[in-house]
This record gives sequence, structure tokens and C-alpha cells, in this order.
Amino acid sequence: MTRARLRRVWAQFWMKLAGTSSAGRMALRLAGWFYPPYKARHALARLSPAGYISPTATIHHKNFTVGKHVFLGDGVTIFARSADDSLVLGNEVSINKDTIIEMGHGGSLIIGARTTVQPRCQFSAYKGTIRIGEEVQIAPNCAFYPYNHGMSPGTPMKQQALLSKGGITLEDDVWLGYGVIVLDGVRIGKGAVIGAGSVVNKDIPAGAIAVGVPARVVKSRDDMNKRPDTPLAAS
Repeated sequence: MTRARLRRVWAQFWMKLAGTSSAGRMALRLAGWFYPPYKARHALARLSPAGYISPTATIHHKNFTVGKHVFLGDGVTIFARSADDSLVLGNEVSINKDTIIEMGHGGSLIIGARTTVQPRCQFSAYKGTIRIGEEVQIAPNCAFYPYNHGMSPGTPMKQQALLSKGGITLEDDVWLGYGVIVLDGVRIGKGAVIGAGSVVNKDIPAGAIAVGVPARVVKSRDDMNKRPDTPLAAS
């Protein structure tokens, strides 16, 4: 038996026992024993319908629905303030290292199938719902805020009420570049591309390419057939 075949058989055995209990987390550690760290362990999620949840991931959530072959990487944190705050991850969703997902005040997060979230992203699902479509690509250090703080005079900022213009929706096949921030009440249409470092505070139509602070549409992906592309985003 080749080394690669032996490694796979070893991982398949332990992935059958994997889970979020103490014993299940030990099985996850053993499954990854012969696998390199970080994204190389995406392969482990494909070995079991239960997916791969890193032993170093932290999950504090009672209303958590996970599809098949989901990957949660090292240091991922999922935190809900109450059982009313829901999280749904579709099949083959990948959430990479040190991403933080937190919910409160009735907020929720829904991520569609085969969407990839790169490291160190922040999903703060307070007040509103964050809906991420299928096959969306989210680069590192992106942030989502479907709420804002009140700013009434005479009241310390820490005591201001949370306000929201509505939830956040990313339709299928959206691509966000490095460090994009998406604010409350925003819908980004199917296939749109948002350039690195942009702040999105209003709707972006399907197929558009938008950049800047605030993000503005500069052209459409349909224009790519008319003139050479200029790099706008990085994943």
C-alpha cells in the first residue's frame, strides 16, 4: 500500500468517529495526523458527509444547521447570544482560519453551497440577516455588518441602541476582494465583483464591477469581452 493510500485509509477511519464531543475532537486530531495543516485539510471534509471541524474551532451555538462536507478551519469562532440566532451552512461550504461568526438580537447567517470564506473574515449578524448565495468567493479580512449604532446626543456610544436599514444579501457567484466591508441594507447582485478595500453601502447590480469608498460601479463584467481586464480584486 502506498503512503498516500495508507494516509487516506487512516483518515477515513477516524473521520467516521469525528464530531464536536471530546472523543470526536480527538478523532479529528488523529484524522489529520498525516495531513499538512491549513487548506490541505479541506481533503478531510470530503472524506465524510459530516465534514471537518477543526479541533481548535470554537462553537457556542444551539441553532446551528450544517450541510454535507463542510470545512471549518483552525481558530474559527461561532458565537450566538441566544437560541433565536440561527446559522445555516450549505453543502461544501469552506470557512477558513480565524474567521469569526457572531449573532445576536435575532440576527442570523445563511451561507449557500460551495461558498468559500477565506481567513480572518468577520460576520456580525446582529439585528438583520446575512444571506450569502452559492459559490460565492470571499477574500480574507472581509466584514459584514447588517446593523449600526445610534448616535443620539447626550447618550454614551456604548449605550446607544442598535439600528438597521435591513439585512445583507450576496447573490450567487459574487466575488469580494481583500478587505471589503458590506453594510446594512445592501444587496450585491449575482456575479458582481467588488474590488479590494471597498466599502459597500448601497446595492450593486448583477454582473457589475464596483470599487472604492463608498463602492461605485465602474464597469460590467460583460465589458471584459470588449477590452482587456484590469485586476480589481484579490483572493
